Amino acid sequence: MSDADSHQGGGSEPEDVEQIVRQAPKRLSQVARKNDPKKPKAAPVKNVGKYTRQGAISQHKIKHIRDKKLKGSLQLAHEKQKLAAESAAKSEILLPDQAGFLEAEGLEKTYKFTQKQLAQNVDQNTARKIFGLDLPDYGSYHVRYTRNGRNLLLGSQKGHLALMDTLRMKLTCEFQANDLVRDVTFLHNNSMFAAAQKKYVYIYDSSGAEAHCIRSVPEPRRMEFLPYHFLLATVSGNGVLSYHDVTDGSQVATHRTKQGLCDCMALNPWNAVVNLGHANGIVSLWTPNMSDAVVKMQCHQGPVRSMGIDGSGKYLVTAGADRKVKVFDLRKYQELNEYYLSAAANTMSVSQRGLVALGFGPNVHVIKNVFSTSSPIRPYMTYSVPGSQVSSLAFRPFEDVLAVGHAGGFNSVVIPGSGEPNFDTHEANPYENVKQRGESEVRSLLEKLRPEMITLDPTAIGRVDVDPAEEQ
Repeated sequence: MSDADSHQGGGSEPEDVEQIVRQAPKRLSQVARKNDPKKPKAAPVKNVGKYTRQGAISQHKIKHIRDKKLKGSLQLAHEKQKLAAESAAKSEILLPDQAGFLEAEGLEKTYKFTQKQLAQNVDQNTARKIFGLDLPDYGSYHVRYTRNGRNLLLGSQKGHLALMDTLRMKLTCEFQANDLVRDVTFLHNNSMFAAAQKKYVYIYDSSGAEAHCIRSVPEPRRMEFLPYHFLLATVSGNGVLSYHDVTDGSQVATHRTKQGLCDCMALNPWNAVVNLGHANGIVSLWTPNMSDAVVKMQCHQGPVRSMGIDGSGKYLVTAGADRKVKVFDLRKYQELNEYYLSAAANTMSVSQRGLVALGFGPNVHVIKNVFSTSSPIRPYMTYSVPGSQVSSLAFRPFEDVLAVGHAGGFNSVVIPGSGEPNFDTHEANPYENVKQRGESEVRSLLEKLRPEMITLDPTAIGRVDVDPAEEQ
C-alpha cells in the first residue's frame, strides 16, 4: 500500500507541473503590462498644421488602397511627414528672434516717422544699413538681392554694373558695360549674374568678366531666375517668353504670349510659375511645358505696370496705369483687396512678412494688411527721393531693409518688420563662407528639378489617384 501510494503520488507531480506551465504567461511583457501603471498620454503638439505639407495624402485615403505594398509605403511616408511636422513645431521654441512692427503711441502715425528719427533710436548695426549712393550720371538703377540677402546687385540704365557685399559693406566688382541695361538678376548665387542689355542677355561672373551671351532673346525686357530648376526666364519687347538652362546653356522652351508689349514679370516662389503683365491689363501665367498660358486674368482696364507675389505663393499684387493696386487670391483667382494711389506705381516689391512697397514718382509707400480682409489696407511707412524718379524696389531677405533704386543712384532704408527674423541654413544662409557656398551649390545641382515638373499645383506630383474612374 505504501509503495502503491508513493507511486501514485509521484505520478501526480508531473501533471501538476504541466498544468502550472500551461497557465503561465507566454511572455514576460504580459506580466509587466498588468503590473505597470498606465503611462500618461503625451500632450498634443501645438502649431503642427503650420508645418504640415500641403496636399499630403490623408490617412482616410490610405485605408481605401487595396495594394498592400503601396499601402504600406504610403503609410510609412505619412508617418514620416507627421513626425517631421511635429519636430518642426517643437523646435519653434529654439528660434531666437521674433518679428515685430513699428508701433505708434497716441495720435502718432507710423508713416510720419523718418529715416533720420529711426537712425537715432535703433542700434548701431541697424543704423549702418541706412545709407545712400549718389550716382546721378548713370541713369535709373535696378536693384536685386541674392536669396540669402548677402549680396546686392546694381545695374543702371546707362550700363553701370556693381556687385556689393552688404554684410561687410565691401564692393566686390564694378564695371561699365557701355550698353543699355533694362534689368539685372542673380543666378543661383552671387558668383554669377545676368544683365538684360540692349540687344541680348549677358551673363557675368563675380569678377565682372563676361561668361556667356544669350543671343536667342532679342531686346530682353525682364528676367527671373528659377533657383530649383536652374532656369533663366526672359521676356522680350515683342512678348516672347524664353527659358534657358544655365547649367548647359540650352534653350528649354520659347512661347509667344500674343498679348503685345510685356514690361513686368513676377515669379511665384511656390510653384515656379512665371506671371507676366501685359499692356492690355491681362496677367498671364506660364510654364515651360505648355505652349499657351495656363491662366489668364483681366486685372486692370489699362496696362499692368508692376507685379509682386508673396512668399507663400497664394497672393498676387498688381499695379496698373489706372492708379489701382489690386490683390488677387491665386487659389481662387478672385480679387481680394483694392487700394488707390495718387499715381500709377511703376515698381513694386513684396517682403517676407507681407509688406508691399510701391514706387511712383519720387515717392515710396509701404502698405500693411494687404492680404487680410478683416482689417483695411493702410500706409505703414513712406519715403521720398526729392528731384528723382524711383525705378526699382527690393526688400532684403532676412533683414528689415528696403533697397530703392532711382534716377540719382541708390538708397537703403530701414522698414521695421519686413524681413523674416529666422532663417534655415540649408535653404539660405546669410553668413555662409566659401566652403559652405560650394557645398550648397553642389547640393542644389544634385537636387535640380526638371522643367516638366513645373505646374500650377506642385502637390499633384507624386500624388496617388485613388479611383480615376470616378473622375472620368
